[in-house]
Amino acid sequence: MPAGDTDSIVVLFKGGRLPSWNALSDSDQREFSQTHVNLMLAVARQYELSRMEGFRLIGPQNDWQRFWLIEFPTMKGAEQWIQAEMAPPYGRYGYYEYYFSRQLQPDVFAAWVTRPAPPIVPLAADPCNIPELWTDRDSIVVLMFARYRPGAESLSAEDRGDAQHVELMQSISRKHGLMRLEAFQLFTPQNDWHRAWIIELPTLDAAEAWIEGEESLPHGMYAQRTISLARKWSPEYFASWVKID
Repeated sequence: MPAGDTDSIVVLFKGGRLPSWNALSDSDQREFSQTHVNLMLAVARQYELSRMEGFRLIGPQNDWQRFWLIEFPTMKGAEQWIQAEMAPPYGRYGYYEYYFSRQLQPDVFAAWVTRPAPPIVPLAADPCNIPELWTDRDSIVVLMFARYRPGAESLSAEDRGDAQHVELMQSISRKHGLMRLEAFQLFTPQNDWHRAWIIELPTLDAAEAWIEGEESLPHGMYAQRTISLARKWSPEYFASWVKID
């Protein structure tokens, strides 16, 4: 999938802070954080950031603690964002995995939603003023990174059980009140995933039912997937980053 200047780019970012961050004094942490936020907001203004969402993993995986969706109208904006994010002094203490993607069939997957999440209302305060950040506990988010196993794509949809799988997952959506379903296709496939999925549900029971459905046979045997549970991270604050005068 080629990158172009006329199509928006979604940066998928697996990030976190290195243990060395905790060795800094409180004053250094505040200073470095403020310098970082000021720089990132400047990039957001210049390159017209159109989306900023964070998710905090319920169970961090080594230095990976949060997952982000960061969208710009051009590749240039995405590149400048990454460069700024890794800039010192703050950048010396971060863990970074970046992937370029585009959203996959948004209208199709939006139609699966049976209990839409309430719209996020951006904070009215200046985003340069960093608030106490928080975890949104009104829902749970399944982060899924997946692709077909080698050879599965050459099988027929009938052999893979595609139709049965869609029917099952849609029934889970209806029963458990699916709040959100989004898919993102990587520009450059990775060895064990080439699509990322954001699945928002109201409860842990619903998330468990979704995961069980993903693994159901026969379709489940033809896909490889890595799944993490997360919650939305200060959504009203980060929404305010794209509402800049």
